[in-house]
Amino acid sequence: MVLRRAAVESPKKVAALVDLVNLPTALREFAGGRSQMSHLSFFLGVWSHIKNNNLQDPTNRNIVNCDEKLKTVLVGRSKVELSELPMLVKLHFPKVFK
Repeated sequence: MVLRRAAVESPKKVAALVDLVNLPTALREFAGGRSQMSHLSFFLGVWSHIKNNNLQDPTNRNIVNCDEKLKTVLVGRSKVELSELPMLVKLHFPKVFK
């Protein structure tokens, strides 16, 4: 529902999120060997990894305690706030001008 509304209001931004991008080697290992993935699906993969491995801090749910696999994506940081996740993932997806 939200994605549909965003597609109508700003289609270029949504296209940038769902277009397939060639992944660097470090991200390929995290993505299970896939060579291409959209920005949005990669972010959802990061989020599912956090949830499946219980990486959120039990006392402060806004903090993610990174395991070794997640550190490769999040620039080697051991703890990350949830608000920083989109920015850190976005670093791996440079803006391409068409």
